[in-house]
Amino acid sequence: MEITVNGIKINYIEQGSGAPVLMLHGWGSSVVPFTAIINLLSNKYHVIALDFPGCGKSETMSEPWTVDDYCNFVVKFCELLSIENPILIGHSHGGRVIMKLVGDNMLSCPKVIFLDTAGLIPKKSFKKKVKIASFKFIKRALTLPVIKNFSGNLLNKARNHFGSADYRAAPEVLRKTMVNVVNTDLRHLLKNFNCPTLLIWGENDTDTPLRDAKIIEALVRDSGLCIIKNAGHFAFLDNPVQTAAILKSFLNC
Repeated sequence: MEITVNGIKINYIEQGSGAPVLMLHGWGSSVVPFTAIINLLSNKYHVIALDFPGCGKSETMSEPWTVDDYCNFVVKFCELLSIENPILIGHSHGGRVIMKLVGDNMLSCPKVIFLDTAGLIPKKSFKKKVKIASFKFIKRALTLPVIKNFSGNLLNKARNHFGSADYRAAPEVLRKTMVNVVNTDLRHLLKNFNCPTLLIWGENDTDTPLRDAKIIEALVRDSGLCIIKNAGHFAFLDNPVQTAAILKSFLNC
């Protein structure tokens, strides 16, 4: 299905009937990895999942976004589809958006489910600091007026060398968006959560490490953490059977 939100064509799916469940995917992903969870929950709930701008089958935004922009987009999406008080499920970047939506009271919800979510900025290692500083120095040097017109290829090589796989794969508008969102720490909002919150996390997640989950669990009053053994950043895909059992218990379905 397709809907236009703030001038951007957005792909989304709806399945089932009952109380609404809104699912928000991770960076560079889409609704597709959620298929099994959608099929499970739609037996009892009205499940809605969307492709963020620049992901899946949705159009890309014209300007770089911040976390606030993603939140305003989700609120508008819910208004257009008359989605009220949805249960919120977010993976990685989708969880980051939910952290802001709920923590800033932009969207009310009865329950939250975080799947290996982002939103906390970890303390950078010395190696990471050196890598960032090196790229910034090279970028400044290559954008000096005297060589700017001749350095485009070198700058791209530097981005490819120093950037993550997600960063390298993204078009420029999403690269700038990624820089905006990953440098936004939202942990201060977690104290504002007043709804039951479930965390499902991969034991071996290296993108959003398990220590992040324990910080979130400690800061959210009514929360519980379920650790999926031998699973990574997509724990819900690595062990769909255990994930389904946990979701069925938490959502009574």
